[in-house]
Amino acid sequence: MEKRAILAAVLMAAVFIVYQMFFLPVSQESPAPQKAPEKAAAPAPEAPAAPTAPAPPPGPPAPRGAPKPRPPQRLATVEAPLYRAVVSSEGGKFQELVLKYRGEKPMVIVGDLGPAGLLLAPDASASPAVVAMSLDKGTVSVTGDRPADLVLTGETEGLRIRQTLRFHPDGYAVDAVLRVENSSGVSHTVALSLPWFTRQAWRATPEKFQGQHPTEIVWSANGSVERIEDLSAVSDHVTDGDWVALGSVWYLAALVPKSPGFKLVITSEGKVPEAKNGDKAPAGRASVAVKATPTIAPGQAWEGTVVLYAGPKEYERLKALGLQPTINFGGFPLPRRYGGLPMDWLGVPILLLMNWTYKHVGNYGIAIILLTVVSKVLFYPLTVKSMRSMKAMQALQPQVNALRSKYQKDPQALQRETLALYQKHKVNPMGGCLPMVAQVPIFYALYLALSVSVDLQGAPFLCFGRLFGVDLWICDLAAHDPTYVLPVLMGVTMFVQQRMTPTTGDPRQARMMLIMPFVFTFMFLNLPSGLVLYWTVSNVLQIVQQKLMDRPARTRATREAKDAGRA
Repeated sequence: MEKRAILAAVLMAAVFIVYQMFFLPVSQESPAPQKAPEKAAAPAPEAPAAPTAPAPPPGPPAPRGAPKPRPPQRLATVEAPLYRAVVSSEGGKFQELVLKYRGEKPMVIVGDLGPAGLLLAPDASASPAVVAMSLDKGTVSVTGDRPADLVLTGETEGLRIRQTLRFHPDGYAVDAVLRVENSSGVSHTVALSLPWFTRQAWRATPEKFQGQHPTEIVWSANGSVERIEDLSAVSDHVTDGDWVALGSVWYLAALVPKSPGFKLVITSEGKVPEAKNGDKAPAGRASVAVKATPTIAPGQAWEGTVVLYAGPKEYERLKALGLQPTINFGGFPLPRRYGGLPMDWLGVPILLLMNWTYKHVGNYGIAIILLTVVSKVLFYPLTVKSMRSMKAMQALQPQVNALRSKYQKDPQALQRETLALYQKHKVNPMGGCLPMVAQVPIFYALYLALSVSVDLQGAPFLCFGRLFGVDLWICDLAAHDPTYVLPVLMGVTMFVQQRMTPTTGDPRQARMMLIMPFVFTFMFLNLPSGLVLYWTVSNVLQIVQQKLMDRPARTRATREAKDAGRA
């Protein structure tokens, strides 16, 4: 019994030891109560795995040009003496551009007017897209006499793009220096462009200031200047040339390539539908651009420079960039077979003379008056000749009327006898018209020079302040007279001038001509004050000339009357 008890104790000890060595660790690692938590916790790792699962998919597209999502747009503010701008990282386009030119003049309206930024396509046959770029700074201050740079960099399809915008302290031009480097192992024929777009119809939107909205497209190609004066009639056009621009009366947005290989592109994005009220709905857009399609070998780079000008049409500034033909002086109408006489050769000297006079007198109103006086002095001999011829014909008018009564049924005899009468008294029927015809191109050029001169905008003449929101009197020569005093004064001087002018035709026609001052008064009510001032001063000088020419006749008549009284 004792042996059996001892043997049983030894076997129990052995079983216990074996259990401790082999079975206990296994039961501790995976006991039944802990197996359930393992399976219950299985969904927990799947939940965090869900966010990490989408992370790998962006990895494969890396070679196809989308290594990361498009970065958010960043903006950089540019403060220059002549303008304020906000540049976007989306292709370096201007989100805001406000000229500091006699007030604040916005040149960019987001979505309606302004640049679209740098567009690039790695393949010339593909459609270009705006390049997402990064900015090297958030604020650019243009001070002193040195330009300041804003550098934008981007990368797409194995191409590294750098755009350097250079802002000058003394002008409105911005240099865009472009560099595209091919870091891939294959050649790329890239297509890059810098467009500037505008709505084709602006009448549905109130203007922020007169002259801002583009009214025409102008470009220089093959030594000639072409214009499209109806934006709704723009069609796609590609050509080699010097520059292309969107222009209004006083302001301009121009693209001037300074490197070879650029082409001028004019496009229209959709037609302009007619609205129900008969006005054109502003749905379509027209754009101008400069475009280059260089082929870049692996490891090589391409560089190009384009000048962006957005500012007023000041002649000297435009001339420095070769953009002076964008000022539209028009042409003097001639018969169709002869075309038109360009007025630049007359309008430009008058414009420069007015600006030169302003530098010495400091008031554009006085400069216009002096310019009108100079023109009258230059043409005084022709005016005298014209007046004398008209007076001579007026003296013969009773005899001409007698011939009309005598030969009213024989027009050929009437013409023959009238010419004989003129020859007998040495009177030239055309003597009163030809001198005036010679003056018409000059006066027309002076009219155009004042019409297109942006220098008159915001320029006062006799400004006494404001009363109840109305200027007193002429505080802006480019705007109409808010008191309408000047147009009425112009009409009065025109009426007096016509009353003093000798009549050589039918008295009934002379009475009809007296209606013209009233017609001109209504026409001039809303014209720029500078033009009305020029016309008024011209009428006053004409009255003075007439008075001076009539003085000898009045003196002679008075002397003859005194002699008759003594007799």
